[in-house]
Amino acid sequence: MDSLSLLAPAKLNLFLHVTGRRADGYHELQTLFQLLDYGDRLRFESREDGVISLHVKDTLRGRDLPLENNLILRAASELARISGCKAGATIALDKRLPIGGGLGGGSSNAAAGLLALNELWGLGLSVDELCRIGVGLGADVPVFVRGRSAWGEGIGEMLEPVALPEQWYLVVTPPCEVSTAAVFNDENLTRNSAKIRIADFLAGRCRNDCEPVTRRLYPPVAEALSWLGRFGEARMSGTGASVFIPLANEAAGREFLTGLPAGWSGFVAKGVERIREN
Repeated sequence: MDSLSLLAPAKLNLFLHVTGRRADGYHELQTLFQLLDYGDRLRFESREDGVISLHVKDTLRGRDLPLENNLILRAASELARISGCKAGATIALDKRLPIGGGLGGGSSNAAAGLLALNELWGLGLSVDELCRIGVGLGADVPVFVRGRSAWGEGIGEMLEPVALPEQWYLVVTPPCEVSTAAVFNDENLTRNSAKIRIADFLAGRCRNDCEPVTRRLYPPVAEALSWLGRFGEARMSGTGASVFIPLANEAAGREFLTGLPAGWSGFVAKGVERIREN
């Protein structure tokens, strides 16, 4: 095999509780990751000269994106360093997920890079080994490496697979990019939420602790929650800016999208238990 194409799926945080802060500055979390059947698309081609190149097309904005600090390149470089592999790769990314939307696009891209290059380079690393590399790139990377919707704790890397009912979602994003660091460093962020169990989630005893801070720092997110709230229970994914509602069916979401305000982006997707077999 000398080429491989992968979906780098979006995720929704169906809730997000901040339960503490560690001495190293990372926050302890509880969340439920719902993977979607929609995301970025990546193609990988192996090469023998050791060069790792990346071309990114931003489908939403119709332009190329800068490669500085791109997580795919960092993932590829770290995998090559740890494995001692001298091969290279040409990587093409069709960026369909909004940047700064809280949908995990960068982490999902990094996970796709680890999975694809492990295969193309014939490294034979296990999923657990790839997750250990991934968590050094971002706390959300392991859930995408494992490719399953999951209950997450720790900094998000402690995962328990969860079988969730089949559900369609409408996801919309106003024209702003939320800084995760700005939200988590805000002095008003709740950092002492009590831990819950999945029964509490199913009973609706949960929330997104980041929402009040994001609403205040980024008024377009508050506007998006208000607009989407006309059609259902609007929630924010991660630290935002993307917000979502569950849908009765796909057609309802398509209808709501016809009234999307100018400058906003949106999509309808199905929640899935598993993206791929690992």
